[in-house]
Amino acid sequence: MIDAGRAIEAVWRIESPKLIASLARFVHDVSLAEDFAQDALLAALKQWPEGGIPDNPAAWLTATAKRRAIDHFRRSESLQRKYTALANEQEHDEMPDPNEDLGDDLLRLMFVACHPVLSQEARVAMTLRLLGGLTTAEIARAFLVPEATLAQRIVRAKRTLSEAGVPFELPPAAERADRMGSVLAVIYLIFNEGYSATAGDDWMRPELCQDALRLGRVLAELAPHDSEVHGLVALMEIQASRFRARVGTSGEPVLLLDQDRARWDRLLIQRGLRALTRAQETRAGALGPYALQASIAACHARAGRAEETDWVQIAALYDALGQVTPSPVVELNRAVAVGMAFGAASGLSVVDAVADEPALQGYHLLPSVRGHLLEQLGRGAEARAEFARAASMTRNERERELLLQRAKSSGR
Repeated sequence: MIDAGRAIEAVWRIESPKLIASLARFVHDVSLAEDFAQDALLAALKQWPEGGIPDNPAAWLTATAKRRAIDHFRRSESLQRKYTALANEQEHDEMPDPNEDLGDDLLRLMFVACHPVLSQEARVAMTLRLLGGLTTAEIARAFLVPEATLAQRIVRAKRTLSEAGVPFELPPAAERADRMGSVLAVIYLIFNEGYSATAGDDWMRPELCQDALRLGRVLAELAPHDSEVHGLVALMEIQASRFRARVGTSGEPVLLLDQDRARWDRLLIQRGLRALTRAQETRAGALGPYALQASIAACHARAGRAEETDWVQIAALYDALGQVTPSPVVELNRAVAVGMAFGAASGLSVVDAVADEPALQGYHLLPSVRGHLLEQLGRGAEARAEFARAASMTRNERERELLLQRAKSSGR
């Protein structure tokens, strides 16, 4: 006997983005669309355990949600015209096809959830709620914030969208590239939070990475000619291939050069390399930042052993990345590659050139990278001090333990 509750949860996680996107096209209000979708979920929770799961759960949810919408607009005389349009739709399509115009609807929903009028935190919350199918409690737990705080964030985001009159439509062609950049940034932020958790007791939160990867794969289908979409998917696929090797038996972090590469997921690597090829094929000119980062990840993935890594190529790719998106953080990563390719002294000079950048003040990876390079140069006391400083700055307990251990062992 199939557990109806678990089946409903699985269906909801998969179908809710499509359902909300489809409803939003008709009601032109994302907040209302989510409310009607939630009503349909509550109806399913009540009826499916008794009457059984329908043959087409998605169509059942869509029809139920649209009936809720019709009831709502019937009670609102000021929206009588919208009710009439919805009633006509329902009359001609009693069990509507949830896949009708689905691609455009999902893309519209992504652009709305990541709209520039929202803060970055709100974009993340809305994306996971509307497109990831996560509950408020799940999102709050993933980002280590109180559920009430996260709920208020979502409410404020919906109010902001409504007050700004954000339409449920694809942005004009002139704005689409910038808006797509916002969508990609949100997806990658979600992935990164799962890949290296900012705070808490866990080094990783793989479920967040999986949510981001699923959204990226959907987006790649919706925007097949966008090089950077494929670049982001390639980057996430290859990074995700390392999951099993990034954590030790006690949950401790395992750094890239120390990982057992036999534990890397070769299927995900192949998927990533294929996505990278698509990014290269669909790009008219030079590669964008996500495709360049994917190219760096590919260099690691192609090396069977750490010592076989082509660090010269990685350093060159970081040079290119720094030209496309100049950033002190990119320079910090380049310093590691330069240190591996041309010696620790060369890498240290790159770090010291950006050490006073405001963006790196309070950033724990600055002293961490300096400590690594100083250790390579045999300057143990200085390395220990840098690792200890980095440990005092991170909010992740697993990372703090690793940095303190490195401080303790440095120079031995």
